Amino acid sequence: MAWNEPGGGNNNQDPWRGKNDQGPPDLDEVLKKLQERFGGLLGGGGNGDKSGGGGFGLIVLVAVVASIIWGVAGFYRVEQAENAVVLRFGEFNETVGAGLHWNPPLIDTVRKIDVIQINSFNMDATMLTEDQNLVSIGLVVQYKVNNPTDFFLESNSPQEALRHSTESALRHVVGGTKMDSVITEGRKIMAVDVQRRLQDYLNRYKSGLLVTKVNIEDAHPPNEVKAAFDDVIKAKEDEERVQNEAETYANGIIPEARGQAKRMKEEALAYKAEVVSRATGEATRFEKLLTEYSKAPEVTRRRLYLETMEQVYANTSKVIVDVEGGNNMMYLPLDKMMAGGAVAAQSTRQPAVTSQPSAVKPGSSSDLRGIDRLRQVRENKRWEAR
Repeated sequence: MAWNEPGGGNNNQDPWRGKNDQGPPDLDEVLKKLQERFGGLLGGGGNGDKSGGGGFGLIVLVAVVASIIWGVAGFYRVEQAENAVVLRFGEFNETVGAGLHWNPPLIDTVRKIDVIQINSFNMDATMLTEDQNLVSIGLVVQYKVNNPTDFFLESNSPQEALRHSTESALRHVVGGTKMDSVITEGRKIMAVDVQRRLQDYLNRYKSGLLVTKVNIEDAHPPNEVKAAFDDVIKAKEDEERVQNEAETYANGIIPEARGQAKRMKEEALAYKAEVVSRATGEATRFEKLLTEYSKAPEVTRRRLYLETMEQVYANTSKVIVDVEGGNNMMYLPLDKMMAGGAVAAQSTRQPAVTSQPSAVKPGSSSDLRGIDRLRQVRENKRWEAR
């Protein structure tokens, strides 16, 4: 029958209220009744067992409360950038991602790790290069955790493994590179090689780390020999500068030399054409003279002689005077005669190409014409005497 059932009369079975009391229940009375009921459920009965049943019921109550607390304590939250490794009795159980999870406390152990954050590791070391030179190198390694299980379980100290692996990879790469390449333009290639070799070492150790970037920030000779290496670098820079200047000079002088060679070649061709033309003209002249000579040998010979003598006398500064047939008083314009002789000498050094013989007059003065007439008269007498 339900509590306070209508028609039940005075049979009020409500444990929270007195039989005829309509007021609020007494707290001590309520606790006492709860104790009695729990004692009855657990086998306790009678007034003689009330004391022992009450102690056992309290233990059960404490156990229930502890169980509730234990169950609530098993809830945990994994952030968006994290992963969690669950260990059960120290052995790997599972890996969970972001969200709200529950695992039994004291049985499972949860280890969280950020798998997105980029961490940095700096290292400075002195290495030996391929050409037996020492070089001081400073580099930065950026990495993150990509395998939480290996990070927590496979390696006792992932950071220590990272340090040793970085040193080994850097020493291997620097040992295969020459000094000039290390301290100048070879840093980027070296950084790529170090990153590749470092990641290979970390994978072998199962460190759970992923190398995202390696940057060689500094590479220089040790301070004890830095001055000598600076001199070498300066000498190489001077060599490059002188080489560039030489190339610039060559680029300027070669076209000029080619132009001069082309001009000289053209002048030679012009001289060749001039000589050939002159020879052709002389040959033509000789053929014509030969034709005239075959017709009138004496006249032609005389004419050739006179023309030749005229050319010879035109190139000299001496004056020949016929004393017998001449006058005692004779005017000689010496200034014009000297000027005419100089012009004739210059024209003889640079003769013009012609196919016909031409007579060169020694001067332009009217007095010289008389000298020519006297000379011709004298020559005519000689020919007549023959």
